[in-house]
Amino acid sequence: MEKNLAENSGSFAHRAEDAAGETTHSPAPEPADKVDAKPDAGETEKPADPDDVQGEQELTEEKKEEEEEETVEAPPESPPPSLEKVSEDIDQFLVTLQSNKNANNKNEATALEVPKSIHTFLDLVEQKIKKHDSGEAKWGERAEEDSLFLESVNRVSKLMNHFTEHAQSQRSEEQEDKDRVKGETDFLINGLGAIQQRAMSFLEEEFRSLMEESRNQNKPDPKWKQPVAEASESEPPAEAVMDFPGFAEETVANLSKIAKEMILGGYENECCQVYAVSRRQAFEEGLHKLLGYEKLSVDEVQKMQWEPLEREIPTWINAWKECAAVWFPGEWRLAESVFADKADTGASLYGDLSRRIAVQLFNFVESVAMTKRAGEKLFKFLDMYETLRDVIPNMENLFPDDIIVREIKAEATSAKCRLGEAAVLIFCDLENSIKSETGKTPVAGGAVHPLTRYIMNYLRLACEYKDTLEEVFKEHSKIERSDSTSRPHYEGEESKAKNQTNKEKVSPFAAQLMRVMELLDSNLEGKAKLYKEVALSCIFMMNNGRYIVQKIKGSAEIYEVMGETWCRKRSTELRTYHKNYQIETWGKILSFLSPKGLNDNGKVQKPVLKERFKSFNAAFEEIHKTQSAWVVSDEQLQSELRVSISALVIPAYRSFLGRFSQYLDPGRQTEKYIKYQAEDVETYIDELFDGNPHHPGAARKKA
Repeated sequence: MEKNLAENSGSFAHRAEDAAGETTHSPAPEPADKVDAKPDAGETEKPADPDDVQGEQELTEEKKEEEEEETVEAPPESPPPSLEKVSEDIDQFLVTLQSNKNANNKNEATALEVPKSIHTFLDLVEQKIKKHDSGEAKWGERAEEDSLFLESVNRVSKLMNHFTEHAQSQRSEEQEDKDRVKGETDFLINGLGAIQQRAMSFLEEEFRSLMEESRNQNKPDPKWKQPVAEASESEPPAEAVMDFPGFAEETVANLSKIAKEMILGGYENECCQVYAVSRRQAFEEGLHKLLGYEKLSVDEVQKMQWEPLEREIPTWINAWKECAAVWFPGEWRLAESVFADKADTGASLYGDLSRRIAVQLFNFVESVAMTKRAGEKLFKFLDMYETLRDVIPNMENLFPDDIIVREIKAEATSAKCRLGEAAVLIFCDLENSIKSETGKTPVAGGAVHPLTRYIMNYLRLACEYKDTLEEVFKEHSKIERSDSTSRPHYEGEESKAKNQTNKEKVSPFAAQLMRVMELLDSNLEGKAKLYKEVALSCIFMMNNGRYIVQKIKGSAEIYEVMGETWCRKRSTELRTYHKNYQIETWGKILSFLSPKGLNDNGKVQKPVLKERFKSFNAAFEEIHKTQSAWVVSDEQLQSELRVSISALVIPAYRSFLGRFSQYLDPGRQTEKYIKYQAEDVETYIDELFDGNPHHPGAARKKA
């Protein structure tokens, strides 16, 4: 069809000239009776008649006059018309058309004659299109030529619009007038349409070429990514990076000019389609190549192991921050610049693109939130939650249309809620982790239980997100309350907290945290009963209790939640376990060092004294052998235990030794029963609780 239109456009001007030539008449042929007739050969030539001679002379003079008229009517040779010159005539005609149109609105219109220069103008425009199609002329080589071409296309569009409107207006006029102008108007519309179609096809290809070349040659530098993310918190997003998406000013100006002419010519859909496809491909390609974000379907996310999926989440966070701070504002500026003469079109194109990308990014969030719950996922979920939370209030500045803002904000809010729900359920699953730990094998040496380490480290990391968790628990408290594993006893906890903190209200998150700590305490008490020795169970409770207190005091966030009262109470419990340990372990030792029962009527009984020294030595060696294998990893607690034991045992042993060693015979007997001096006992006490069994040396110092 385009070919046929082109052929018609190439010949319609000549057909117009032929039509005009039909009204031009050539000179009439001479009458037969005026043609000279030669005499027959057999006839005798007669003398010329005076009347005949006079007639011949008149005929000769008429022929000369006709020849002179023909010579005068022949136009002189002139140079071919230029497009610039013809364009001036077209511009004048368009001005007249506009004036007549305005007058028509006032019922003052006058009939207009279509200038013959239109045909010449269309021929010249067609020639210029042919030059571009053949490659003889290239877009961008000469700015003057490009401007002249666009101006010519602009005139074609205006003429087309005028004659189309004129043809439509004829429907309301008299039939006689319609028949008079119908043929010429249809002829012009066909020719203009053919030229316009070829011109728009060329402009469409140039528009696409400029979009693609700029997309490939002017990609943004990845180096600006991190600084922009940091600056976006304090600077308006639209001013963060002014050169995104990397189009040169000259290119944007050319795109704007082409878009203007295509829209004027009625080819807005074609122009918008080229723009939308190019920018969508460029945006998605940039997300992948520059930001490392890979588009994943819901099924792909669900099938991924957590380790690779965990690596994708920081990439998503960075991609979203870049889009919100740089890419979306850059796309908005580009659309506004290219479609400067039709702001609604630019806003619509940007809105469609940004909505498509935003929904794609939000779908990843919802897919991640739908994965199987696990404790290690909480922190990445909260990172994503904070990213969405921080950007939602600023969405009015990212999107031009209120409807799009509402749609994208609804998508973002939905994704954020999914993450919040998942975070609450994951945190509440800590209760299941504690309850499911029902192992019957005690930890060797009374060391800190792995469950204690896991829960406290988990809580410490979680409380780094304390403000976010407070927000999440407030928004989703109904979910948390209905969870079967976390019936939170809010009323009881609140009343207790009110008594402890001057009736300050405990938040849902704080109540849940206290619930977790209570469950952990109960679990540890049960595990302490697995030890056969009471002293070791006390060491176990001291180890775990000290570990918990140190973790809480080491985190300002969790300490703020648990409070000073809770920490003091726990420290009191630790002192109780410490005292119980001393009684269980060293109470019997001290009974051997008591003078009670050694005197009988003021005389020391040597056999009883010997048995006392012998019992002390055996008990001390057994304690040293056993408890040097016990573990107290906290250096401060280990030192406190050793110091307290020394303070309890050494003075008593030194006093007993100084008072009763003289009753033993010097030499072999003394060496047999007095194995250790007070300094030796202190040295062996300092070897307790380091996790390595020791045996007292055989060397004995004599008193």
